[in-house]
Amino acid sequence: MTSAFLWLAALGPFALAAIALLPGGPARRGAVAVARSASLAALFALGVAILTAGAVAVDGPLHTGEFGVHGIGAGLYLDRLSATMFCLVAFIGLIVVRYSRTYLDGDPAHARFTKLLCLTLAAVLCVIISGTMVCFLLAWIATSLGLHELLVFYPDRPAGRIAARKTWLASRLGDLCLVAALVPIYLRFGSLDYGVVFAGAEAMRAAHAIPPSMHVAAILLVFTALLKSAQFPLHGWLVEVMETPTPVSAVLHAGIINAGGFLVLRFAHVVGLSTPSLEVLVLVGGFTALFGSVVMLTQTSIKASLAHSTIAQMGFMMLECGLGAFPAALLHIVAHSLYKAHAFLSSGSIIDIARASWTPSPGGKPHPARLILAIAVVLAVAFAVGRVFGITLTEQPGVFVLGAALLLSLIHLVAKAIDTQPSRYVIVRVFGAAFLVASAYFGLQVVTERLYAASLPSVEALSDPLGITVVIIVVTSFAAVTFLQGIVPVQAVKPRWEALYAHIANGFYVNTFINRIILLTWPNRSTR
Repeated sequence: MTSAFLWLAALGPFALAAIALLPGGPARRGAVAVARSASLAALFALGVAILTAGAVAVDGPLHTGEFGVHGIGAGLYLDRLSATMFCLVAFIGLIVVRYSRTYLDGDPAHARFTKLLCLTLAAVLCVIISGTMVCFLLAWIATSLGLHELLVFYPDRPAGRIAARKTWLASRLGDLCLVAALVPIYLRFGSLDYGVVFAGAEAMRAAHAIPPSMHVAAILLVFTALLKSAQFPLHGWLVEVMETPTPVSAVLHAGIINAGGFLVLRFAHVVGLSTPSLEVLVLVGGFTALFGSVVMLTQTSIKASLAHSTIAQMGFMMLECGLGAFPAALLHIVAHSLYKAHAFLSSGSIIDIARASWTPSPGGKPHPARLILAIAVVLAVAFAVGRVFGITLTEQPGVFVLGAALLLSLIHLVAKAIDTQPSRYVIVRVFGAAFLVASAYFGLQVVTERLYAASLPSVEALSDPLGITVVIIVVTSFAAVTFLQGIVPVQAVKPRWEALYAHIANGFYVNTFINRIILLTWPNRSTR
């Protein structure tokens, strides 16, 4: 029965990959037939994902073992982590495939786009259900190749070509890091099968004997994840994806842009052995989260703002992993993928909604003292509610950091109302909402940690002064951003603030510098 459900899981990506074999040309009738078949294949993949997730919930992890020689071969593996991601990617994939059917209706290359989309989704599903690191590597490479073809779907758009080149270079560098990481893992454990590697890593953790080769492997895995998830400074390609059809932006959140987070979670048993690798995740992820959040606030394009938001969210995800909050990172992946894919698909409608619901600003000048007080009270709520659920700054720092950032976002929703017309009713209602949001957030974190305890390593308490200092800096930085967002509108007319606003809006020209390097080494060819 176990083997049957695992091979059933393999039929999901197989059905999507089979769409590429269907005939389809520029004729609309052929494109419509391919699109309908793709919708059926995506629906079948979702059904398979739900069935296999049910099997995992009842029987526990499913593993075929390894089919190969000398510890190198193929196999399938499903636990609660991979079953969750399987359902998530299959669900978003179905929505995007169905949306593409209408979005590209009449496009001469509609059939080709549908085939590329299905092939890319199939590769992502193979990444998720792989049972050996060899299968993972091959599917990982296939995912990047499929994404590259989607990015150059309109070859006459220069920004799209630059984005594709940057992702191609970053992906190839990530592939090299992943291949290099497999070498010490294989030499240490004698196999690349998940079961063998995870068991060996847990034995090392229990014995507190971590060889240097495991530190090397963990750091290489971390570099692979960072390169995949648009982390600073190679983040700019995600903004330039806007030159591609909108479904590409949405499908990125079906296990492509967050594949780096999944890699860290899948191999958390190995990554968690190495303190230096976790520190790299904290430093790069924390800075990227802060950088993306600040730049996002200055964007005038909805899609550009969403792209910078995704960059920041990926940074948060890496930060959580670096702080050992692996269940929190998984919950983050699920929540972010769902709402951000919807945000991209509905971005056109949002413009009309915003115009219809626009109301004149009440004006007024926010008082810095009241804003600081509101921030302090919200952080106090985070401390208090977190402690009720057993989540503190030192016990579960990753969970607490994201919770603090989440509650700070409430300040933006009510700052103008509080500062313009202070009202006891409004203030009580605001902080009551903060308590409810904090309770819901920390409660979900506790449930997630218990639900995935068998698939992910437990969160370890933060004891070193450096780690605690980093967490305090991250929380303080986002509190400062919240404060600046409240007072900058009043100061925006001053030349110094206008200049700073322009620099931030352009991301301090980091992406421009990277683009110049790309164009110097890989110039665009003129097209007619």
